[in-house]
Amino acid sequence: MPSHGVVAVNEFGESIDAHIPGELPLTIRVDGMEVVTLMTLGTEPEALTLGYIRNQKLIEDIELIKSVQVDWDRELVDVVTHEGLGISDWQEKMKRRIITSGCGQGTIFSCTVDKLYEVTLSTPSIKQSELYALIKNVGQLNDVYRVSGAVHGCGLCTATESLMHIEDVGRHNAADAIAGKMWLQGLSGDGKIFYTTGRLTSEIVMKTAFMGIPTLLSRSGVTQMGLELAQEIGMTMIARAKGRHFMIYNGRENMQFDAIPPERRSPPPTKGMKDLAS
Repeated sequence: MPSHGVVAVNEFGESIDAHIPGELPLTIRVDGMEVVTLMTLGTEPEALTLGYIRNQKLIEDIELIKSVQVDWDRELVDVVTHEGLGISDWQEKMKRRIITSGCGQGTIFSCTVDKLYEVTLSTPSIKQSELYALIKNVGQLNDVYRVSGAVHGCGLCTATESLMHIEDVGRHNAADAIAGKMWLQGLSGDGKIFYTTGRLTSEIVMKTAFMGIPTLLSRSGVTQMGLELAQEIGMTMIARAKGRHFMIYNGRENMQFDAIPPERRSPPPTKGMKDLAS
């Protein structure tokens, strides 16, 4: 179950029924070699595993993977490749790791950063009116959060609707699970929007770029390095998105402001004295 019933005490000293999200360790192995242990809600273990491998650039072709087998009794997920040789240059990659600002302190491999600048993103065209519709729609999808809190949600979206939405105890897990599902289904990120309830850090920018998605949308804020990376690779970044409010941190030229209320529209320029005399 993604959430569990507990008893808590409120500010009046009264016992109340409450819910908290589950959190389970899941160790990923590739051809028997341990890669990482993730703490997860556990709702999408196969997609999470594939997305982690994809976004960390540990295996870049899904056709190389023979099977993904989850064993919750042992808290393991075994990835088996057709060659059975594990991850190429694994020892070298392990030496070059970066500790990130991810929930629970994340890790990325420096080879992941190196490949970021090989990504080419399309230029989106976003309508303000459609963005308002999307913000409203994705805000209704965080089922576990509404019941128990303490989780993040991520989604792959069109201009106005969510195509898939996943919640987990960390936004990076949810992002990886989205990436895994896209990989399995052969879905392109071109023209899509990636939504997250969490802050837009450098790592989220990188994962979104590797999914080929040109636009990031968040109800939370932006970090400096996240913004700098978005500017360098041409990713549109929209944050603080709640209700009818948002802030564009990068890619203002890609937004069509078609829903500005009349009272907030800029007045037409007034003629100067020289124009009036002519």
